Amino acid sequence: MRHYRAAIIGTGGIASAHVEALNHDPRVRLVAAVDIRQDAVQAFCETHNVPASYTSVSDMLKNETPDLVHICTPPHLHAELSIQCMEANAWVICEKPLAASLKEVDSILDAETRTGAFTSSVYQWRFGAGAPHLKQLIDSNQLGKRLLGICQTTWYRDDAYYAVPWRGNWDTELGGCSMGHGIHAMDLFLWLYGPWAEVDARIDHVNHTIEVEDVSLAIVKFENGAYGNIINSVVSPRQESYIRMDFQHATVELKHLYAYQNNHWTYSSYENNPEQSNLALWRQLPEDVPSLHAGQVRHVLDCLENNTRPLTSGEGARMTLEFVTSLYKSALTGSRVARGSIVAGDAFYERMNGGLSI
Repeated sequence: MRHYRAAIIGTGGIASAHVEALNHDPRVRLVAAVDIRQDAVQAFCETHNVPASYTSVSDMLKNETPDLVHICTPPHLHAELSIQCMEANAWVICEKPLAASLKEVDSILDAETRTGAFTSSVYQWRFGAGAPHLKQLIDSNQLGKRLLGICQTTWYRDDAYYAVPWRGNWDTELGGCSMGHGIHAMDLFLWLYGPWAEVDARIDHVNHTIEVEDVSLAIVKFENGAYGNIINSVVSPRQESYIRMDFQHATVELKHLYAYQNNHWTYSSYENNPEQSNLALWRQLPEDVPSLHAGQVRHVLDCLENNTRPLTSGEGARMTLEFVTSLYKSALTGSRVARGSIVAGDAFYERMNGGLSI
């Protein structure tokens, strides 16, 4: 078994989830952490028994030569740090959102080509046991045509949440509930049910005094002819994450909050469906793997061992961010936006909100 050296950049709250994920895999050892706040990184290293602490990313990369770097900083730093780490021959697992614009996403993809390393965007919901099981059923056409889907992230965030200086504005949070909250469910929904073709959306801030949206709604047309309805919110006191996918032969539902397990999936159908006898087979999910960071870390380490591209790198990451960008363009310009239509020279290619305000 080859062993890998890992480092974490940014020691805020989400970094602890990355430590826990790394601790689940014996192939990797966390050797260093970085934060611009000396007291914060020292406390983090003491808490998690990390051998080395740094306040400089460059110094850490030079001295520790990590194989894998986890980026857990505020979002506006993600693209720059991902490229810096890849140029130091490290692979990257980067927290969402990966980048501030499609231009930044494409600069990451260019760096992947140039360096031979990869940056994997954190979309951990693809890696719970239930998602690849359903993906296989869809790809083998066992459930029939995709017809109608619902993707709902109805969460709640209070004013204290937006009191953190980098939240609530386009420059540093990079977007609102669509970019920072609903992106998990949307990524899973689009990966399973897509590819998407066109989006018609609305956004607004109805309960918070912020630049970005706290609600968004979108109608999505998929290339396969199906339609989807997407709702994202941080104004919903009873919180829930819900995905429903209607196929010719079955309805598949996922209902949970921040992480799912096998028992959160349901497969059902109508009476006298000629495919009814297959329900028992479709419901036979593999060994339970929760949709936590550990599953994605395991996948990236497998790819590192075999020098293969991780699922949520390259176009696998770009697909979802192109959708979010298109959602914003649709909402802010009052138009339907087709996949592939936002290219260099478009204001929305350069900036997630195209320089417009809600």
